[in-house]
Amino acid sequence: MTKDTNIVDVAIIGAGPAGLTAAYLLSKKGYTVSVIEKDERYVGGISRTVEVDGYRFDIGGHRFFSKSKEVVDLWNEILPDDFIQRPRMSRIYYEGKFYSYPLRAFEALFNLGIYRSTLCMLSYAKAKLLPNKTIKSFEDWTVNQFGYKLYSIFFKTYTEKVWGMPCDEMSADWAAQRIKGLSLWSAVTDGLKRSLGLNKRPNDGMATKTLLETFRYPRLGPGMMWEAARDKVRAAGNDVLMGHSFKQLAQDAAGNWRMTATKTDGSETVITAKHVISSAPMRELAARIHPLPTSIPQASDLKYRDYLTVVLMIKSDDLFPDNWIYIHDSKVQVGRVQNYRSWSPEMVPDPSIACVGLEYFCFENDGLWSSTDEALVELGKKEMGILGLCKPEDVIRGVVVRQEKAYPVYDDSYAANVEAMRSELESKFPTLHMVGRNGMHRYNNQDHAMMTAMLTVENIDAGARVYNIWNVNEDAEYHESGDEGEKAVFTEAPAAKGAELSEGQAAALQSERDVPKRIAKDDDEAQNSDSKAA
Repeated sequence: MTKDTNIVDVAIIGAGPAGLTAAYLLSKKGYTVSVIEKDERYVGGISRTVEVDGYRFDIGGHRFFSKSKEVVDLWNEILPDDFIQRPRMSRIYYEGKFYSYPLRAFEALFNLGIYRSTLCMLSYAKAKLLPNKTIKSFEDWTVNQFGYKLYSIFFKTYTEKVWGMPCDEMSADWAAQRIKGLSLWSAVTDGLKRSLGLNKRPNDGMATKTLLETFRYPRLGPGMMWEAARDKVRAAGNDVLMGHSFKQLAQDAAGNWRMTATKTDGSETVITAKHVISSAPMRELAARIHPLPTSIPQASDLKYRDYLTVVLMIKSDDLFPDNWIYIHDSKVQVGRVQNYRSWSPEMVPDPSIACVGLEYFCFENDGLWSSTDEALVELGKKEMGILGLCKPEDVIRGVVVRQEKAYPVYDDSYAANVEAMRSELESKFPTLHMVGRNGMHRYNNQDHAMMTAMLTVENIDAGARVYNIWNVNEDAEYHESGDEGEKAVFTEAPAAKGAELSEGQAAALQSERDVPKRIAKDDDEAQNSDSKAA
């Protein structure tokens, strides 16, 4: 077996937003860097853009917006001439009708019709007269707020599709964080006042909230950003090695790292480095460190939610103007449909062809994931027909794109598992740095992943962990509103050893999104479950 050997200052695992941000900034500072990426063709990770015969597919949809000035400046530096401004539009689709997103309660009742709206209001009245006083789950909280009927239509189906767990097992705290400002009673009274001409400025039951109406986007998709970053890293004389899978990581007596990567032809590349930055899933990192860390059982218990996209090219003008639509219909398995031309006209080369991506949320190796591409394309065509969004016979081609480990799962043990691994590795290996979504097992935005890398570069340059990139606050809403690059003040800016973050750095680190947490069983329930299992 042949081996190539590289000696660099920093080895980086993964060419996603975190890995390439680190590689680019380190290159600017004069460090030698080698990046390994298991994909043979694409950089960007979940932010890559897949291209097939001129059609381009964004894996999940990535708006380029951040309140962090540092992140915005870096985007502009890497890709100065290729951003376009796009209108923001996403709606909910249910039984042939579109509903605003975020949900507008009065509009929803109007669209549902008199009979179903009456049932919703009766269900709402019952919830208010006889509320559940023991609120534990997402279902408990949402039914209390809106009644079971509206909950079952607009909250239950889609939430369970995405997260793969029943709503009665998700925490009520997550519901309270996600569903803010929506009041059914305010919507109804507001609608009545409008019909009588008593209210000229309706709020439709929503607390005042300004969502982004437009956003910036690379004209050829988000992968364009990371392809440009890759090219700049290479132009600086450093390596981005494609088709290289992370195999093993070990440290010698002098404290230098020896990282082995397996190439697609079976040969190996060995990289020797003073520092390693890992954006690999924590579970995979732990399993490949030699000798194995004592926290390997906790790391092995970390779980992920995966998804796949069935891309359909359809003989038609655009089917709908939205960037994407949320599918709340239980008759189909698809959870969301992307419309690639609405992201950028240049994503779809033929104006007579509509190109959409049907997103299916699943677990790796379950029935959906294991289906053949041909079967998945047929499923996509069938479900588009069921939804009435297109005629199956108008589909001229289909492509399947799989994305493993798209969402880190927040079960009742994940925090302890992450902390066990993080504490051991940081204490044993001060020159090993974990960054990004999967590298830290955190459901964060693109700008958060970039900022973890930016601060890690500062730590490497300083020769110490000056910034604690783990000590982040959660602010799921900021990403939806406000001004790009603004230096909003956030409390408790995370820092260690006296270092202070700028407001822009703190803004990026606060972009981690809300994730449902599974309700922990109390002692009695756990004992009952154990006895039943026995």
